Amino acid sequence: MKRDALSVLQRSALVLDVFPRGAALTLAEVSTRTGLPRSTTHRLLVDLADLGWLTRRGNTFELGMALFELGERVGLKHRLRTAAVPFMQDLFAVTEQTVHLAVRDGHEAVYVEKIHGHSSFPLPSQIGGRLPLTCTAVGKALLASADPAVQDEVLSRPLRRYTPMSITDPKTLARELDAIRRTGIAIEREEAALGGCCLASPVMLAGEPIAALSVSVPKDQFTPELLAPAVRTAAMALGRVLARTSSGHP
Repeated sequence: MKRDALSVLQRSALVLDVFPRGAALTLAEVSTRTGLPRSTTHRLLVDLADLGWLTRRGNTFELGMALFELGERVGLKHRLRTAAVPFMQDLFAVTEQTVHLAVRDGHEAVYVEKIHGHSSFPLPSQIGGRLPLTCTAVGKALLASADPAVQDEVLSRPLRRYTPMSITDPKTLARELDAIRRTGIAIEREEAALGGCCLASPVMLAGEPIAALSVSVPKDQFTPELLAPAVRTAAMALGRVLARTSSGHP
């Protein structure tokens, strides 16, 4: 769709979408990134700042607290986090490693919650951030349990390479998805970030993968045979809790 044919709402969404996490942009930068005229961009920035969706600091703008507050009201996110955090805390207590909760949105895994310690190793994951389904353990757990049409669509497209270990061959990934369906365990070895490995399991609700839980570990400490029972048990228990709350049972 041409930029001049976009509605005000679509243009506002376009503006908000170009802001990096935790970074401020100038009017000129937003105009360049969106392709919108400078005058239109300025008007949108001012209006969004008036709504609290952006915060103005001198000659720059950044995402505002009103967006954070709206995000916290998302039903799925709130319900999942409320139910999942105790299980995530248990996993962290047992493993002392970074624990993730993620959901699928299109062809990407969106990180809903993350628990980590002060000395955890650097990871590309962050709450609210996205990574491809194909190179993360949570993503592969979600993809393996997804509708076959979703899997076919993902496998028919070029697979992104984040590290030399990322799987870019569709046939290799398809075989791995088959193994995940059999075991309920997805493993990622340095496919999203060098030096890090991850093990995940899908959280099922009414036969559908509603989320995935994972534990990320430095490569030299990765012992999937020890992590798998804990992660799988936590994911199954979370699924049972969500099923009870969905049916109205205490």
